[in-house]
Amino acid sequence: MEPLASSIRPKTLAEFVGQEHLTGKGKPLRMAIEKKELFSFILWGPPGSGKTTLSRIYANSLNADFYEISAVDAGKEDIRRILGNAKYPKLGLEKPKIIFVDEIHRFNKAQQDFLLPFVERGELTLIGATTENPSFEVISPLLSRCRVYVLNELTDADMKKILKRTKLKIPKSAEDWLINIAGGDARQAINTLEATQKLYGKISVETLKEALQSKHLRYDKKGEEHYNTISAFIKSMRAGQADAAIYYLARMVDAGEDPKFIARRMVIFASEDIGLAQPTALVVANAVFEAVNKIGYPEATINLAHGVAYLSQCKKDRRAYSAVFEALDDVKKFGNLPIPLRVRNAPTKLMKELGYQNDYKMYDTESYLPDKLKKRKYLK
Repeated sequence: MEPLASSIRPKTLAEFVGQEHLTGKGKPLRMAIEKKELFSFILWGPPGSGKTTLSRIYANSLNADFYEISAVDAGKEDIRRILGNAKYPKLGLEKPKIIFVDEIHRFNKAQQDFLLPFVERGELTLIGATTENPSFEVISPLLSRCRVYVLNELTDADMKKILKRTKLKIPKSAEDWLINIAGGDARQAINTLEATQKLYGKISVETLKEALQSKHLRYDKKGEEHYNTISAFIKSMRAGQADAAIYYLARMVDAGEDPKFIARRMVIFASEDIGLAQPTALVVANAVFEAVNKIGYPEATINLAHGVAYLSQCKKDRRAYSAVFEALDDVKKFGNLPIPLRVRNAPTKLMKELGYQNDYKMYDTESYLPDKLKKRKYLK
């Protein structure tokens, strides 16, 4: 049976809720749809904010052949199949081919490079959807050929309108609780409602909570389980418990967590928790990030496991981390204190006459800190 989220999905802009800065009167996406303007673009926004729906509405307005793929499990062959042997445009007789790539940030550089010439030649019009900043995740040549539209998290008022469409009986207390827990993610809210109705036959705060604890709902990258798992992952590495860290890594991989998200946290961990105890940890963590960026799933799992095992077994030293945040506290507390004259830059004669760099010694033992902080010891 068709999922509830799919059955109530808007087919036109008149039915669409939210993103008024893009879909309101005179706004860019509405203008493009009304004028039937064909171009490639990227929708950047949080989960459940309407990226897929807007893409379908846009493609329908152009009477285009619309192909949806997920960057998680699609590759070059999928793009070749979509293209077939035909080239677009051909005497204006063919429909435009629009390819919608969900989670386009999960396409590695090689996959994006492969897609680029088809977009350049107009054989494909690309719509990418991403929850990550496309400036960091999409290669520059491809990004330069796309407009970027930023979607906002849905408001509580938007969510109420969407939930009303489900035609399910939802008490106000349950509606308020669900909107709060969904955090602007319409898809999560609808899926939770559907699971609750199927499991318990009625919707209340209690049944919603029970449904969320069941395995009927998919791991959500914005939800509590996401944060609990990454927290357990970091704490396991910090404690040197490699087995536990690898287990939590496996849970994230199995749930389809972005490997670059995991690798980023490992890069942070290498400096925050290992630091001076093993300086090469940062090199290894960066190498893992580069590897998963180039390779992608499923093989990136091996790179991540290698890095996790190494980082877990490293000695830990948080002194550099603690030092910089203690220094930041002083910067906020005291502002820009005067820098001692002897360590200031002196590019002009006047500056030298004013005492800049006077008494400077290359291996001075006297503190270079501002006078007010001379006795501070950040790196303990």
